[in-house]
Amino acid sequence: MKRLAIRAAASVAAMGTLVGAVAAQGQEKFTFALNWFAVGDHAAYWVALDKGYFSQRGLDVALENSKGSGDSIAKVDTARADAGLADTAVVIAALARDAKIKVVGMIFDKTPLNVFSSREKPILKPKDLEGKTIAAPPGDSQRQIWPAFVKANQIDDSKVTWVNVEPAAKIAALAEKRVDAVADYTTGLPYYEKPMGAGNVMMMPWADFGLDMYSMSIVASARTMSERPQALRSFLQAAYLGWRDVMADPKEAVAIFKKRVPEIDVPIIEANMRLGLRLMDTPRYATNGIGWIEQQKMCASVDLVNTYMALPRKVECSAVFTNEFLSKTSMPASPK
Repeated sequence: MKRLAIRAAASVAAMGTLVGAVAAQGQEKFTFALNWFAVGDHAAYWVALDKGYFSQRGLDVALENSKGSGDSIAKVDTARADAGLADTAVVIAALARDAKIKVVGMIFDKTPLNVFSSREKPILKPKDLEGKTIAAPPGDSQRQIWPAFVKANQIDDSKVTWVNVEPAAKIAALAEKRVDAVADYTTGLPYYEKPMGAGNVMMMPWADFGLDMYSMSIVASARTMSERPQALRSFLQAAYLGWRDVMADPKEAVAIFKKRVPEIDVPIIEANMRLGLRLMDTPRYATNGIGWIEQQKMCASVDLVNTYMALPRKVECSAVFTNEFLSKTSMPASPK
């Protein structure tokens, strides 16, 4: 009798595995190119994955790291990814070079573009960068938008030396005094303060110096938009539900992130994530939903890039973005 019970249990288990495999086979694969290694503003996608928001909509989503916006855009444009995270300025520049992509949802409604320096050798205004070294990967969004910042602030670019570093080496480059500055988002502050100490890292937000433009966004390829519109709509809906849950309960989000990506440093990730949430707590998102793109701000961002970056051709605002695939995802009633 006992042996029969064991066999029955084994049969049930095998049947459950088979059903799960069949269900997985029935899902549509969707690759999402993150813009970086694991950082706090990636938590939403792991939350959506963990809570089944993607699978409930028939998607089998794979999240892949990249080495900056240039890298994630290249993956989307060459069909190695269906959608990805990228800085809007880099998207506009890519469109000028005939990339077949479009912004389909926004992440940060306020810009996080910034330069970090040490308190010992502070860089507090753009002209302070002359005669200094500044580090970033070649594909980094701020490095690509740099010409616009130079022209807007009359920096002598010949006096600024860029140093190539891998994404994960930015922090060490500044902490070990190998460079004078690092181009990185304001949300990265906790990563720099860990080795350098609280209060020893200075920020120079670009928004304070004429570059308040759209930044981190979700992009999709023309192929994804035309051939898989429903998959894209489903992905965005699930992703922004993930963001809603991050806003509603950041600590739960970090716990899920840690479960999915065990190597993350929880205190750093949480602080980093909360800085990102500040960039999303805006009247635009409160009124129109998380991820909504305002035409006026986008067109101003496009004008800025067209004016200051040496693009091979002018990019029209209408070619850059669409709200067509967005479903309204309301902000949580009382974010923590």
